[in-house]
Amino acid sequence: MNHSQIVSFLWSVADIIRDTFKRGKYQDVILPLTVLRRLDCVLAPTKAAVLEANAKWHGKLSNPDQQLRKASGFAFYNTSRFTLRDLKSRGNHQQLLADFEDYLNGFSPNVQDILDNFKFRNQLTTLSKADALATLINKFLDPDIDLSPAGIDNHAMGTVFEELVRKFNEDNN
Repeated sequence: MNHSQIVSFLWSVADIIRDTFKRGKYQDVILPLTVLRRLDCVLAPTKAAVLEANAKWHGKLSNPDQQLRKASGFAFYNTSRFTLRDLKSRGNHQQLLADFEDYLNGFSPNVQDILDNFKFRNQLTTLSKADALATLINKFLDPDIDLSPAGIDNHAMGTVFEELVRKFNEDNN
């Protein structure tokens, strides 16, 4: 997929939340999920190493952040036992919500800051009650959309994100 096809695909996620959120609030769900999916893809190859490092250093160091970053190979990591793909198979929306929150809580402090700035956690109860969280996760895991670094490089991913932000700004004005 080229970058405009990816933007169109991500923009189409609004169809899932159309009855749950007002048009001006779509960005509160789509933008953070886009970032989460990208981070999930980036961290996938080193997930096992991070979990191993977390088990090794948990309780032994007051702040194992440096060791976890080293294990991930990036300036961020996720210590949750879940990936988005793991969450795909959750049948019960209450269990999915709890597991998704565990997934979010597993991210490193710098990613927590991003999530806090998006205020994404504020949307989770609404998404869960509407039984839309599973549908959204499944949509973002569509094999036709590859947000991994192999599928789309960092520059192109930045361009996709900027295009989404532009579209949302135009839509809200």
